[in-house]
Amino acid sequence: MPSDPQGEDKSQDKGLSYMTHKKNSFLNIRISTCIVILVLAISMLTSCASKKGNFIIVAGSTSVQPYAEMLAEEYAHLYPERQIDVQGGGSSAGITAAESGTADIGMSSRSLKESEQGLWFVEIALDGLAIIINPKNSIEDLTINQVRSVYSAEVTKWSDLGGIDSKIHVIAREEGSGTRSAFEELVMGEHIITPKAIVQDSNGAVRQLVADDPNAIGFISLGLVDDTVKALRLGGVKASVENVMNGSYSLFRPFLFVTNNLPEGLTRIFIEFTLSDEGRQIMEKEGLIPVAGGGLY
Repeated sequence: MPSDPQGEDKSQDKGLSYMTHKKNSFLNIRISTCIVILVLAISMLTSCASKKGNFIIVAGSTSVQPYAEMLAEEYAHLYPERQIDVQGGGSSAGITAAESGTADIGMSSRSLKESEQGLWFVEIALDGLAIIINPKNSIEDLTINQVRSVYSAEVTKWSDLGGIDSKIHVIAREEGSGTRSAFEELVMGEHIITPKAIVQDSNGAVRQLVADDPNAIGFISLGLVDDTVKALRLGGVKASVENVMNGSYSLFRPFLFVTNNLPEGLTRIFIEFTLSDEGRQIMEKEGLIPVAGGGLY
């Protein structure tokens, strides 16, 4: 049978109409989706703006970080509508973040340098610095001079210290770390930590390496010592909170909260909570030494 050109045209018209309808429907769906996303985004921004007063960032020392996280967690139980975001990065990074306003509170495990003296700060606790070795290592006691000799690579074998004839694996923290700064000030003096030291970026990483290596030595926050490592006596004095408090153990450092200006709002409230009896109890339970009669000013 001969074809019907008009029928073919009508069929094509219907096909084009159907395709146009589908295309328009697809565009309408995309437009609707974009509108929904835009509305949600505006809603989230509005919500974030409304919550800004109930949200702060605390950043810096990885030594202070685990204790600040515990404080923030307890604070969240009391005030669930308020959010405290605790981040690491190191003491120097925390101080810089506080100065620039990137963080509301900077955490430092070292005293402020002369160039940082314009910042506001409060000492929230003291922390002992422990020299740690693997529990399988027979050595129990070293002097400060012996520790310094190990870290300056003047002594490189455990046998020189009364141990086995094995090379000492020196573990240290990274430059800018408050833990390293305290160790350099309290132990090294004018001496330099050997560049051959294995550098780690957290106390937890140092502890793990020492726990895994019978020939390793490291230094960490006293409050983070557990049964996976052994804290050495120094000159016969045990590394303990009691001995830091009575002055017989000399390796300790300050834990600071730092802000750019006098703290206000939630920043002030969280610092006040940290220095309260409840905050002090949390820190003391975890091995820190709360500052006697701690207060905001």
